[in-house]
Amino acid sequence: MASPAPGSSAVDTRSHAPTGGLLALAFGALGVVFGDIGTSPLYTLQVGIAPEPGMQPDTRDVLGVCSLIVWALTLVVTVKYLAFVMRADNHGEGGILALLALVPEKIVPKGERKSLRVGFVAMLVIAGAALLYGDGIITPAISVLSALEGVELAAPGFKSAVVPITCFVLLGLFAIQRRGTGGLGKVFGPVMTAWFLCIAALGAWHIARNPGVLAALSPQWGALYFARHGLHGLPILGIVVLAVTGGEALYADMGHFGSRPIRLAWLTLVFPSLVLCYLGQGALVLRDASAVANPFFAMVPNGGATYALVALSTAATIIASQSLITGVFSLTNQAVQLGYFPRVTVTHTSRHTEGQIYVPEMNWALCIACIALVLNFRESARLASAYGIAVSGTMGITSFVYFVVTRRTWGWPLWKALPPVLLFASFDLPFFAANLLKFLDGGWIPIVVGAAMFVVMVDWRMGRNVLGERIAQSAPPISEFLAMLDSKDIVRIPGVAIFLSSNADATPPVLSTQARRVRALRENMVLLTVTTTHTPYVHVKDRVSMESLGKGVYRVLIRSGFMEKPDVPKALGRAGLPVDLTDVTYFLGRETFVVGKGGKMGVFSEGLFAFLSRNARSATSWFSIPPDQVVEVGMQIDL
Repeated sequence: MASPAPGSSAVDTRSHAPTGGLLALAFGALGVVFGDIGTSPLYTLQVGIAPEPGMQPDTRDVLGVCSLIVWALTLVVTVKYLAFVMRADNHGEGGILALLALVPEKIVPKGERKSLRVGFVAMLVIAGAALLYGDGIITPAISVLSALEGVELAAPGFKSAVVPITCFVLLGLFAIQRRGTGGLGKVFGPVMTAWFLCIAALGAWHIARNPGVLAALSPQWGALYFARHGLHGLPILGIVVLAVTGGEALYADMGHFGSRPIRLAWLTLVFPSLVLCYLGQGALVLRDASAVANPFFAMVPNGGATYALVALSTAATIIASQSLITGVFSLTNQAVQLGYFPRVTVTHTSRHTEGQIYVPEMNWALCIACIALVLNFRESARLASAYGIAVSGTMGITSFVYFVVTRRTWGWPLWKALPPVLLFASFDLPFFAANLLKFLDGGWIPIVVGAAMFVVMVDWRMGRNVLGERIAQSAPPISEFLAMLDSKDIVRIPGVAIFLSSNADATPPVLSTQARRVRALRENMVLLTVTTTHTPYVHVKDRVSMESLGKGVYRVLIRSGFMEKPDVPKALGRAGLPVDLTDVTYFLGRETFVVGKGGKMGVFSEGLFAFLSRNARSATSWFSIPPDQVVEVGMQIDL
C-alpha cells in the first residue's frame, strides 16, 4: 500500500537530527562509521606487496604501493566523499538511495500516462544498492578471518583452527543481532579509539626506525610504479581499493552523526592513523623482508604482544562487521519504503533510537553467505580476490548520480558540475577496471549476488507500477462510488471500516468489490492511503491529513519518510476523524497473480513478481495494524 511519492520538505529535525556535542558525536562515529575502512590495514598491504615465491620485495614497489594507498585515501575519502559527496544530503541523511531521492521525478503532463519502466538514473542507483549487498557478504568474512590469522605468527599450529573459529565468531555475531546492538554500541567508540591509537603508535615506531619510507608521501612513487610496470601494473589498483572500502559508509551513516563530526574524526584521528599504519608496515618490510608474509602482525614481537593485537583486531573487525550488517538492514528498509523491495520483517531493537532495526531475512542470508565464503576461500589473501568489484562499482555510480543531483537538483551550470565528476572518474574507472581483472578469481561472487538483487529490485518496482496502473484502470472514481451509496440496494450497517489503497484518488478495489457483490457497507468508511515521501522523516504536523467526502466517507493520507516505519493506528488517532476508532475493521486486498504470456512484464518477470508477492510480509504487520481487526479479501489479477 505504501508507494513513493514526492513529499513535504518539512522534516522533523527536532527529533531526528544528531544530538550531542561535536566531540561526542565524532567519538561515536569512530565506532560506527570507520570500522570497515579502519580494519583494512589488516590485509591490504600484505596482498599488495606480496612478491613471487622465493623473491624479495622490491623497494621501489613497496614505496609505490604505499604511495598509491596514501593517495587513494586522500582522493577518494578526503576529497570525494568528505569535500563533495557529503554535501548531497537529503535533510541530513546520506547513502545511495537517499541520493536517488534527491533527484527530482520527471513531471508527467496531465492526460499522459506515466511510464511503467524504471528510469535510467534509478536503474543505476538500484545497481549500486544491489552491489552493496555483494559487499555485505565479504566484509565480515575477510575482516574476522584476517584478524584471527595473526595468531599463526605466534603459534603456527593454530592455522588449522583459524577457519572453524572464524565461522564460530561469525555465527555468534549474527545470532546476537536480534537482541539489538544498543549495549554493544556503547563500547564501539572506546574500542575503535584504542584501535586507531594502537595502529598509529605501531606505525610511527617503525617509521622512526626507517624514516626513508616517508618518501611514499610523494605521489611520484605511485606514478613511477606504473612507469615501470605499464599496463601490467593495473591489477595493483584492485588491491589498493581495499584500503578505501568503507568509504561509502561515511556517506551512508551521515544521518546518525552529521557531516561535521565525521569530518572531524577522519581528519584528526582516522586518516593520520591509517597513513602511519600503512607507512609503518612498509618501513618494516623494507627493513625486514621476512615480514612480508603478514606485515601488520609482524609490527609486534611474537608472543604475548601478538595475542593482544589479535584480540584488539578481532574486536575491531567485529565492530566493522556490525557496522556493515546494520548498513544492510538500513538499506533494505529504505528500499522497501521507496518501493524497490518486497516488504520484509523489520523489528526495532531500541525504544530510543529509531535507526536500530533488525531484519531477520537479511541477517541469516548474510550469515550463511559469509560462512560459505570462509569455508571456500579459507585465507584472507585469497578472499581479497573477491573483494573490490562491488565497492568500486558503487563508488562510480555514486559519482554519476552526484553529477545528476548537481545539475537537476542544485541547478549547477555544466562548467561547475563537470570538473568534480571528471576528477572522480579519473580514479573510479581505473579502480573498477582493475577489479574486473579479478572476476574469475572470485570477483564474480559479489557480481552474481548484486545481479540477483538487482533483478529482484527492478522486477518488484516494475511489478508494482504495472499493478498500480491495472488497479487504477479498474477502480471507479470516488465520485462514482459516492453516487452509488444513494442506491437502495446497498445496506449501511453500524461500525467503522478502513480500506487501504495505494491510490488516493480512486475507490479501493476491496471497497468497490464489497459494494458490488456484498451490497452491505459500514456507516462510516475511511479510505486510507500511506505514501512514502522522498525525505527521510516527515514532521509530525505534516504526517496525517483528513478530508470528509460526505455520506460517512472520509479520506485520510498518511505520509511517512523513507527512514520511518508507518504506524497506521497511531496515525489515525491523530487524523481528527469524527468517528469512534476503538472498534474498527481494516479491509485489505490480497492479490494472487495469474502468470500468462499476454502480460506487460513477460512470463519470467511476472512469475518472479508473483513469487515475491506471495512471500512478502503482509501489510498488517508492516503498518502495525492489529491482526485481529483485519479482513483480507483475495483477488486474482492478470498483469
